[in-house]
Amino acid sequence: MALPFKEVADFLYKTESVSSRLDITNFLAELFKKTKPEEARKLSYLLLGKLAPDYEDIEIGVGEKLLFKAMSLSSGHHLEQIQKLCAKIGEIGKLAEELMKTKRQKQLFATPLTLEYVYEMLYKVSTASGEGSIEKKIKYVSELFNLASPLEARYIARILVNKLRAGIGEPTILDALSWAKTGTKELREQIERAYNLCADIGLIAETTMKDVKLLKDFTITPLTPIRPALAERLPSAEAIFEKLGTCAVEYKYDGFRMQIHKKGKEVRIFSRRLERMDQMFPDVVKTVKELPYDTIVFEGEALAYNEEEDRFYSFQETMHRRRKYGIDKAQEKWPLHVHAFDIMYLDGKALIDLPLKKRRAHLDKIFPFGPNLRKSHYVIAKSAGEIQRQFDTAMKKKLEGIMAKNLKAHYIAGKRGFAWIKFKKSYGKAVDTVDAVIVGYYRGTGHRAKFGFGGVLVAVYNDEKDEFETIAKVGSGFTEEEMQQFKEMLDKIRIKEKDKRVNSKLTPDFWVEPKYVIEIMFDDITRSQQHTAGEFKGRGFALRFPRFFRLRDKSAYDATTVTEIEEMYNMMHKLH
Repeated sequence: MALPFKEVADFLYKTESVSSRLDITNFLAELFKKTKPEEARKLSYLLLGKLAPDYEDIEIGVGEKLLFKAMSLSSGHHLEQIQKLCAKIGEIGKLAEELMKTKRQKQLFATPLTLEYVYEMLYKVSTASGEGSIEKKIKYVSELFNLASPLEARYIARILVNKLRAGIGEPTILDALSWAKTGTKELREQIERAYNLCADIGLIAETTMKDVKLLKDFTITPLTPIRPALAERLPSAEAIFEKLGTCAVEYKYDGFRMQIHKKGKEVRIFSRRLERMDQMFPDVVKTVKELPYDTIVFEGEALAYNEEEDRFYSFQETMHRRRKYGIDKAQEKWPLHVHAFDIMYLDGKALIDLPLKKRRAHLDKIFPFGPNLRKSHYVIAKSAGEIQRQFDTAMKKKLEGIMAKNLKAHYIAGKRGFAWIKFKKSYGKAVDTVDAVIVGYYRGTGHRAKFGFGGVLVAVYNDEKDEFETIAKVGSGFTEEEMQQFKEMLDKIRIKEKDKRVNSKLTPDFWVEPKYVIEIMFDDITRSQQHTAGEFKGRGFALRFPRFFRLRDKSAYDATTVTEIEEMYNMMHKLH
């Protein structure tokens, strides 16, 4: 029997009044138990406000104008009445619920909505294009509302305008899948490993609910992105050598990370956040197509390079290449070099379980290739002194620092660990920088009042509790152009109440969905009663004199962790 959408609406309604992560996970596990495998796939996407994995670039989202027209058709209320009621109620989901309660005409024999039907109609809405597409979208949305109960309409409306905001992330779904199958978290690691190799939460949900044994056979599929490996940090060459001993050292290039896939003549390039970028970089695609391999998956750091001056362009200049328009001129002005630093797949064989030393041997046979595919700088360091020399050389080249890597470690997709260690330069007085998630923002006063933006409240990720814990209010470092940019970006993800994943004692002027990650410079890490990061006896970690440095191409779950902050705090205060 198909899962009634009422079950999904009831689940979402329960989560609105519950803040306990464990309770939400248990409720979701019970819901998964009622689904067929293909329904589990669609449920997972919808709970994250999606219809497909991010790399497929299928977005849910209709404008209010279109939504009001569909509501008018299905409820019998005039547009003017709906607009006035929206201003009074102030939230699109509750508006839809109220309209469905007061329908002018009620269907006598309405067919109950199913999860499958809702998903199919949302997919039609999101993919309708060409002549007459607006009318089609209005028709599909009004059909959904015609069949929806008032509570179902609440959540359908929120999904349509991309404001479901259920406070559920991938980690909660992975936990719930394990609970659904075993009643414990015992399958969590196995489920997460499979997810890291395909970055498709829907596929993992379907596979888990079908047969958990299938998870063991999960491997890389060319043209489907892998969640990137992540690095820990240490403050000195001595600390790195003490941790790794003899290790590989690479330059840490200040560009943007690319994961490049080739299968036959098809090439796909994914960003660090696993979004498709191949259309932006035809020069890279052209060279990759010429590689003499049928299938290959490798990673590299892309930087714009000035041939005449024999220097890398700055990060800000390199970022001019990430654009949808004016690509030909950008290619000419900022020629891009990709410095390959790892390889995960080659001609039918996954290489991720090989030690780094063997993966690098494969890489060395392939690169450099063509005008713009190079291999990263790579040396074997047998002492702390050699690590320090490599770091000093990187600084002279105006790079970001170095990466030290365990020669025996396999590629750990989607995980942070000491297989890779970053050692970065200082910015002014700052010992380091952190990547934090924006969870709210402030209106601004004085000169900033005209921008409607005065700064942000940011958090780091607690991976044990699956929550974002605040660590700083950041008001300095923004240019006027950036203030305008952030106001526009954050307005689109504004929410009325704090996201359930956010742990905060402070209340900003506006809460936002935890989505954007920024890099922050700071002078010190202290303890404060204001913040919740790693809170102990009422005091959490806080950044002293934080200032905005740049926007990062990272997901919220790849932000700096509370564990990293604690390690940095301990290291910094040992140095003082």
